[in-house]
Amino acid sequence: MSTLQRAAGHAVPDEARLSSLPGASPAEALTRRHFLVGLGSAALLGAAGRTLAQAPAAASSAATSRDWSGASPLRYPDPDVIALDPRFRQCIAFNAPLQRLYSGTLWAGGPAWNGVGRYLAWSDIPSNRQLRWIEDDGRVTHFREPSGHSNGNTFDFQGRQLSAEHGGRRVLRYEADGRVSVIADRYQGRRLNSPNDLVVHPDGGIWFTDPSFGIRGLYEGEPAESETPEAVYRVDPVSGRVDLVTDEVGQPNGLCFSPDYSRLYLADGGEIKVWDVEGTGLRNGRSFARVTLPDGGRSAPDGIRCDALGNVWGGANPGVTVLSPEGELIGMIRLPEICANLCFGGAKRNRLFMTASQSLYALHLTVPGAHIC
Repeated sequence: MSTLQRAAGHAVPDEARLSSLPGASPAEALTRRHFLVGLGSAALLGAAGRTLAQAPAAASSAATSRDWSGASPLRYPDPDVIALDPRFRQCIAFNAPLQRLYSGTLWAGGPAWNGVGRYLAWSDIPSNRQLRWIEDDGRVTHFREPSGHSNGNTFDFQGRQLSAEHGGRRVLRYEADGRVSVIADRYQGRRLNSPNDLVVHPDGGIWFTDPSFGIRGLYEGEPAESETPEAVYRVDPVSGRVDLVTDEVGQPNGLCFSPDYSRLYLADGGEIKVWDVEGTGLRNGRSFARVTLPDGGRSAPDGIRCDALGNVWGGANPGVTVLSPEGELIGMIRLPEICANLCFGGAKRNRLFMTASQSLYALHLTVPGAHIC
């Protein structure tokens, strides 16, 4: 039996035998050969162990009903990991299932992977706490409570956790000795709005977004008047100066660098924007993508991260959307809850962690994340 036959799960004539089938005209044989090529694209587990998870024709936005406890085995490939373009095949493993690691938050966000501690920290924003999922035994602990209604989290190149606080309207760094350092809470003497997400650059600079989500009401912060423009800021690692790098935004949300740090991507409402990074500033701002799903629905990414191939992964309806470096929708992951943020982690940085409303999900991939968190 050929590799294609084994992958399809039943006997299918290979191309050599197809042309000699009784009664098959040359045109029919050619048509059947094309069918086999298409079937191979969709079902064949190639030399690198990659395959399409599901044909695009079945790509609605509705997640498959399943038993998330793991008690009922799932038939591979996972029906909710969907390749919409052949380029997504190299990212997904045929035999990797979606897993729910925890449920019990109100609005989960800001996942960040600590490689030394082998744990994932994330925020439960309305509950004013951070949680920690520990890899070696799958245990979840209350990590920090209160947390200042923290939203985004990341780790710097020295392994220190950085958090963007709605409640405190500031960016914090948790030092190795337990001290807490305020990295930014004002711009030109005025209070920030509610820092949302943040990333670090190899030069030590900390880039963060500052929309007004956290000062709009009591649920995710404290009501207050805005004193500064919604913008993207950079904190200088030497002087500590806070610089506004762009206010050409509406409500700036998730952000990430391209793998080589030459571009900065930003989720802003229903659009992902991109700039060229020039030193400590930005230039040539433009639209990168507005996401329309195969069934016609719209998708507005929240948190975003790049993989090593330059694809942009976003927490967005119907769970996660994946865009090529050219801004084309090539894949999606359907979840039963709204996904806000995501990050890459694990020993090989090829495990995608997704904070989705009340739950934390994970999926092993065949491509690693571009950066440390």
